[in-house]
Amino acid sequence: MPLVVISPFNVASFPHGGGHFWVYLQYALGLRLLGCDVYWLEAFRTKRREEQEAAALTTFRMRMQQHGFDGKFILYATDSEEAALEAPAEYLNIARAEAEGIFARADLLLNFHYAISPGLVNQFRRSALVDIDPGLLQFWISRGQLSVPRHDLYFTIGERLAGSWIHIRPPVCLESWPYVFNRGSEAFTTVSNWDSSDWIVDGDDAYENTKRVAFLEFADLPRMTGQPLELALFMRTERDMAEQNDLERRGWRIRHSSDVAATPETYQAYIQNSRGEFSCAKRSYVEFQNAWISDRTLCYLASGKPVVVQNTGPSSFLPDGEGMFRFSTAAEAADAFAGRSSFRRAAVAGDHSQRRTLRARPSRRRPLIHLQTLLCA
Repeated sequence: MPLVVISPFNVASFPHGGGHFWVYLQYALGLRLLGCDVYWLEAFRTKRREEQEAAALTTFRMRMQQHGFDGKFILYATDSEEAALEAPAEYLNIARAEAEGIFARADLLLNFHYAISPGLVNQFRRSALVDIDPGLLQFWISRGQLSVPRHDLYFTIGERLAGSWIHIRPPVCLESWPYVFNRGSEAFTTVSNWDSSDWIVDGDDAYENTKRVAFLEFADLPRMTGQPLELALFMRTERDMAEQNDLERRGWRIRHSSDVAATPETYQAYIQNSRGEFSCAKRSYVEFQNAWISDRTLCYLASGKPVVVQNTGPSSFLPDGEGMFRFSTAAEAADAFAGRSSFRRAAVAGDHSQRRTLRARPSRRRPLIHLQTLLCA
């Protein structure tokens, strides 16, 4: 049985991010279903808030137990966002010798943590970096804004990246995301952060790279369609509240993300009880044109929900029609909703090379077989 250690980023330290937990859990569950012995390795960010950190650790342990990873996670503490040069001297829930023994036996480190310690990576016989920010990661590296330790393999979910980057399709574990039909579902929804400090800076050029900017470009869409549209957003500032009021005046339904997505279970329920997804992409994904697709969108599709999402570039397997409608303008999005009676139950499954349409099948299926790429490359 291959032993794979995955190294997610900022999950244990972010207990209220139900959707963020699912990003990495899809890989862990999929690899386990493919016959791998999977361990979860993560840096736990400490900020001298002992009570909050203890609660976060308790929540994380409970979630790992719920998904069958009790005794299969390894945590170490860090008090900085900067990468340390050396491997951790101790671990929070396991003896150092036991942890390093697991690393030595592992067939692969599957790393999502861009600022991981080089000393930790070097404890593995084989390592692979997984890029889930295609275009952005390469931009940061090329401009000297991010230093990433050397890995043996480099995977990316972007389709048009050259050089040493190997394209993989992002996974969704269909056993955990079954088809759900709710006759009362009405709104197309999404879950998103609203504002942040994300900017793309390239010399004297800079632009805000937030979902706020992306959605505001389509602020009048509810006036162009009879389809109810609902955004579950993380909003916190006075400006956020003012913009929420403006969006509601334009016809949007706004909910707070903490009410619908604070846990993996509520996040899943919100998606599966939606009519479908409508979402915009950050400007960087539109600019880089590498066919980025959100992990959340895959969850909608796997649950049998059609999606209307912003076009992020030509794709060899993403359709522009049945099940998934990719738009570039508000008029195109409105046209997709106008034809919603032709929506079919949608899920990313099956042989994409044979069919460009996305359809759900009610039978239970294995996760996307493309995870085997991680083991065979």
